[in-house]
Amino acid sequence: MKKLTTLFVIVLSFTQQACTQQADSREVNTKNGNTLTLANNFGDYWYQGKAELTSYDLTQVRYGEKREGQAVLVYVTEDFSKSKQVKSDKPSANQADVEKVLKLNFTKKFNTGIYPYSIMSSIFSPVYPSDNLHALKLTTSVQEWCGHVFMQFNKDVDNYSVLTRSYFESEGDQNISIPLTWIEDEFWNLIRLDPQSLPQGNVKIIPSSMYLRLKHQPTAAYKASVERDNQGDQTILTIKYPDLNRSLKISYTTVFPHQIQSWEESYPENGQIMTTSGQLDKRLMLDYWNRNSAADSTYRETLGLK
Repeated sequence: MKKLTTLFVIVLSFTQQACTQQADSREVNTKNGNTLTLANNFGDYWYQGKAELTSYDLTQVRYGEKREGQAVLVYVTEDFSKSKQVKSDKPSANQADVEKVLKLNFTKKFNTGIYPYSIMSSIFSPVYPSDNLHALKLTTSVQEWCGHVFMQFNKDVDNYSVLTRSYFESEGDQNISIPLTWIEDEFWNLIRLDPQSLPQGNVKIIPSSMYLRLKHQPTAAYKASVERDNQGDQTILTIKYPDLNRSLKISYTTVFPHQIQSWEESYPENGQIMTTSGQLDKRLMLDYWNRNSAADSTYRETLGLK
C-alpha cells in the first residue's frame, strides 16, 4: 500500500507540473507584440512519441527548366539545449538548459540532366518561447556534383550569427551578423504552432535559405508583404518580395494541426517568372528513428518515396 501511495504522489506531482507548464506557457506575448497560443490538443498530437512525415510531388525550377522530384517535410518535437543549440542527449540531467522545440527537416531531391540535387533545411522553433517567436537555429545544405554549400543561423539576444561555407569563390567562407528579424523558413514552423502568430502587412524578412543559396542572393532582410487568406478548410499564406520579384504561397489546413497541403514559389529564372511547387502525396505519423531495419523500408512505399 505504501508503494502505491508513493507512486500516486509521484504521478500526481508530475501531472501538476505538466499542467502548470501548459498553463504558464500556452500563451506568450512577445516584445514585438506577437502572441503565440497553442491549441488545447497540441500535446495530444505533438507529444505522442512520433514524427509527422509528409511526402510531396515536387516540381523544382532550376536552370530555366522544371524538374520533377520529391520533397519530404519531417516535423517532430524534441528537447533542445539552450547553451549549445543542439538536440539534448540527456535532457533529464540538465533540465534548466533544455527547452522544447518543434523541428522541421525539409528535404528536396531532383535531377538536372545527368546529375542529382539534394537539399535540406532544418529549422528549430521554440514551443514555449520566453521572449520572442524567432527560430533558435536554422541550417541548410545543398549538394550536387559540382560541389556543396552550407549555411547556419544561430540566434543570439539581438541578432543572428550566420555562417556560410561554399565552393563558389564569390561566396567562399563568410561569418556575418544580422539583426534579429523574421526568417521565411521559420514561418513553416509557426504555421504548425499557431498561424495567428505570423506577422501581417509590410515587414522585413530574410528569404528562404534554399532560395538564397540556389540564386546566390545576399543574406539579408528584404522588404516583404504578408497576408493570410482563409478559404474555409484551407488557408493560404502569401509572402511577396517586391525587390526580388519573388512570391511564396503556402496552403495549410485552417484547423489544428494546420498541416501543409501545398506550396508555390515564383521568381525570375532566365528572364521569365517560373514556379516551383509541392503537392501533397502521402502522410503518416511514425517513430522513424526506430525504423532502420531492412524490413522497415516498406514505410518508404507507404510514403510513395522512390
